[in-house]
Amino acid sequence: MGNKHTIFTDEQLNAYQDCTYFTCNEILRLHGRYHELAPQLVPMDYTNDPDVKVPLALIVNMPELKENPFKNRIVECFSEDGQGNLSFNDFVDMFSVLSEMAPRELKAVYAFKIYDFNTDNFICKEDLKKTLKKLTKEELTPEEINMVCEKTIEEADLDGDRKLSFTDFENMISRAPDFLSTFHLRF
Repeated sequence: MGNKHTIFTDEQLNAYQDCTYFTCNEILRLHGRYHELAPQLVPMDYTNDPDVKVPLALIVNMPELKENPFKNRIVECFSEDGQGNLSFNDFVDMFSVLSEMAPRELKAVYAFKIYDFNTDNFICKEDLKKTLKKLTKEELTPEEINMVCEKTIEEADLDGDRKLSFTDFENMISRAPDFLSTFHLRF
C-alpha cells in the first residue's frame, strides 16, 4: 500500500472490502478509531491476526454511541463473545451494518436482535417494554407503556401468538419510512 508501516496485508484489506460496505481508506480509518479506544491493547500491525478485544465499557463511550439508549445492546449484538467485547472484525461488522450503505434487510436483522432483549428470537411484551423505556427515557407511566405495547402487538403480530417474530417485525418496519435514516452510525 506504499506505507512504511503495514497495518493489514493486501489480502486482509481486500477481504474487509469484500465483506463490508467500506473502501480501503475507510477500513484504515476504522482501525485508527479502534486503536484510539485502547492504544495499549490494540496493535498497529494486524498482519498476524492478533486476538484482541476492546471491552464494552470503552466501545459504548465512543461519540457515535455515547448518547444512544441502546448502546449496550448494539455492541452486545455485534460481539462474538456476546458480552460486548469487540474484536476488530466485530467492530468493522458493527459499523458496516450500521452504515448508510447497508441494505434495509440486513439492518432489520440487527434491529430485531437489538430489541430482542431476552434473546428468544421473538420480541415479546417485555422486550417492547424495555425498548419503550429506553426510547422515552422512562417518561411514560406503566399504564402508557402497557397500552403502547398492547397496540404494537395487536397491529404487528400477524399470527396471533402475542409476540413478534422476525417476519412480523420486518413487516412492521417496512411501514416505517424513517427506519433507514435512523438506524445508522457515522464515523
